[in-house]
Amino acid sequence: MAGVLGKLVKVQISLKRRSMFSIRQMKMPLLTNLLTPGLRALHFSVNRSASSGTLQIKDPLNFWCGSRVDLKDVKSKSEPVCEPATGRVLCQLQACGAAEVDAAVKSASAAFTEWSRLAGMERARVMLEAARIIEKRREEIAELEVVNNGKSITEARLDVDSARQCIEYFAGHSTTLSGQHVQLSGGSFAYTRREPLGVCVGIGAWNYPFQIAAWKSAPAIACGNSMVFKPSPVTPVTAVLLAEIYSQAGAPEGLFNVVQGGEETGSLLCHHPSVAKVSFTGSVPTGKKIMEMASRGVKPVTLELGGKSPLIIFEDSDFENAIRGALMANFLSQGQVCSNGTRVFVQRSILPRFLEEVVRRTKAIQIGDPLLEETRMGALVSKPHLDKVMGYVKQAKKEGANVLCGGEPFTPTDPNLKDGYYMTPCVLDSCTDDMTCVKEEIFGPVMSVLSFDTEEEVLRRANDSMLGLAAGVFTKDVKRAHRVVENLQAGSCFINNYNITPVEVPFGGYKASGIGRENGQVTIEFYSQLKTVFVEMGDVDSLF
Repeated sequence: MAGVLGKLVKVQISLKRRSMFSIRQMKMPLLTNLLTPGLRALHFSVNRSASSGTLQIKDPLNFWCGSRVDLKDVKSKSEPVCEPATGRVLCQLQACGAAEVDAAVKSASAAFTEWSRLAGMERARVMLEAARIIEKRREEIAELEVVNNGKSITEARLDVDSARQCIEYFAGHSTTLSGQHVQLSGGSFAYTRREPLGVCVGIGAWNYPFQIAAWKSAPAIACGNSMVFKPSPVTPVTAVLLAEIYSQAGAPEGLFNVVQGGEETGSLLCHHPSVAKVSFTGSVPTGKKIMEMASRGVKPVTLELGGKSPLIIFEDSDFENAIRGALMANFLSQGQVCSNGTRVFVQRSILPRFLEEVVRRTKAIQIGDPLLEETRMGALVSKPHLDKVMGYVKQAKKEGANVLCGGEPFTPTDPNLKDGYYMTPCVLDSCTDDMTCVKEEIFGPVMSVLSFDTEEEVLRRANDSMLGLAAGVFTKDVKRAHRVVENLQAGSCFINNYNITPVEVPFGGYKASGIGRENGQVTIEFYSQLKTVFVEMGDVDSLF
């Protein structure tokens, strides 16, 4: 078969070599992969040029009934989608309306009837095959994620790994779904059945497009559900690859469907009468709207929302690890991570030393073409978002914060990247709890550093937020570490590390940061329902 994802695709690849960027300089198998049959089935027309490339996406990004769906007959207005690294138009996005959403949900309903009747072992077999395909095509998917999102190729590979591991993990759980037997008097008994919900809706965010699609779909289909997934309209490219991979792995047509669009499309999904559950990752305001819409149909929701997480560094910390943790807590994915520890509380006695070292390392972060191996910070996701983050830095200075480094627009030396959405990572000192940069989620590479004196004081200040997604503490005192974590009001806490998310453990927040969990065994409970069955072995004892 010519290609791992399909037979009907025509791909044209034109490679223009330039002396400034040879194949040897790429240090990755990007061009080799582009020429393989596997990538020819990605349904894209490709024209790669120089370091950043010029990927042109012409084929449909919607997917239901087992194949991509062209909306050429739909009269909805198309919206341009831009490549963050270059600022150029990557594709035109057509939003799905009521008819398209209904078609996708019907496709998912049909698949649910078949999929939910399979044994857990049969579902696991399909999921493990999907994971195998993802592993085989890791580099290809990661490269498309870079073009889609702007993050570095190094991080994109890890995102693809997390997606694969999540599918493998829940494939194992699909074989263990079971109920409970309860013995009653007189030989009667009761038992429980853990059953699927039906058609689940997943609504993704733009910071981890492919990974979130897997994180939401894997537990859903492991439990016997089907899914309609709506990616962010800012990053619509890679979710459809997952749909094709599930299909190739042997899933029934309609098990995982993709509909593109913005707020209106999301609203149609939430209100659809055949949808049983909604899982959303994104902002708090949007999460509240989704919760309200789902409540009209009494539909359960999983909400993974924003954060303004504290990272507490005590004077007895392993200093090197504390520095590394602070950098990881603020600058992954250009700072566009909901769990980032952007309120960095440093005990006063080590503050000068901490600031000196964290500024030195922040200045050394290599910014540029996200497809290059040496790049550690790529482009922010869009021009409006870049402007928003820059606005927060400006406001911080106005409120009295001291910019120790960064917070400026950045233009890479490669002329092909001059219109990309880059900025230098920023460290803010002299911050106070009432500043906007400390209270609001910036969602960019901006670290706000605050000093503290006592454990009691820093706990009070760390918990002074409506959000509670994550928190971290660095200390060599084991008793203090557990004592502090016990008192932190956050759903995901880290001791002597930060921003690690193994799929085996639950991830989610307290307070306004969300409801429910993603990953870990407990997630099975959020994608299934419990049925109780009473079995009478004697006669009915009636009062009438």
